[in-house]
Amino acid sequence: MMTPPRLTLVSRNDDIEETRRDEPEAAEAVELARALSETEPQTTPDFSAQPAERREKLRILEALLFAASEPLDEARLASHLGPGEAISDLMEELQKSYAARGVNLMRIAGKWAFRTAADLSYLLEKHAVEERRLSKAALETMAIIAYHQPVTRAEIEDIRGVTTSAGTLDILMEAGWIRPRGRRRAPGKPITYGTTESFLAHFGLDTVKDLPGLSDLKAAGLLDGTLPPGFTVPDPMSVAALMPDELPLEAGDDEEEETDEEEDDTSDDEGVEAISDAHLPESGEGDKPDEPGT
Repeated sequence: MMTPPRLTLVSRNDDIEETRRDEPEAAEAVELARALSETEPQTTPDFSAQPAERREKLRILEALLFAASEPLDEARLASHLGPGEAISDLMEELQKSYAARGVNLMRIAGKWAFRTAADLSYLLEKHAVEERRLSKAALETMAIIAYHQPVTRAEIEDIRGVTTSAGTLDILMEAGWIRPRGRRRAPGKPITYGTTESFLAHFGLDTVKDLPGLSDLKAAGLLDGTLPPGFTVPDPMSVAALMPDELPLEAGDDEEEETDEEEDDTSDDEGVEAISDAHLPESGEGDKPDEPGT
């Protein structure tokens, strides 16, 4: 009995690949495809190129910042590492490794914290509570304090050219954006005000020196082109220590300030009532209107 011949399938892939390799463009495409197939996407910061000891320090810093509920300063971070560590270099390296990720390492008010990348913030927006907008007076007052601090209420009014309501300062203090610093060495010893870390954190600033300058304000369209000659934007400054012209606050200063503000509000109310009463008919009994039939 005759045995049927055995058929063998021969793949032509090798021949095709050899043919393609003869063409320069095809050879380049093959090499590119091979390189891409061997590349795996990075899902975590790549510390593998670092020495083992430095890699471990970066991992420690990363874990501390991830678990922290508030920004951490470099001194606190350095306490978990060996003495004499160049903590600033480590933090800059960690910051660069997160620069292109969905979470960025940012320096806020002199401290470090993880924050959602700015271009992805819309993913975390929540509209359950409607935010209350600050009044124009509050915005102007906040800007004056930020750029001119330490500044008193009278100095704020002198810059604005109008009287500043005590309620405006109350709103800014309730928001945690300003605080009483001390008292001016002047008659009456008025209280001076300055910004807080909460102000820097809310606006994403490291220091008040990061506030917009003249060129930034012009570029944003907040200043017109017809500025008076010699117009400049103050150089913002914020120091924790009291200035030479400031005295420290004493016990009871907050209560005294609240009393002064209440008196100011009362005087304002009395002024409004006086204006309103001017339109009422004259009466023989104080400010009560005439009774019918009299």
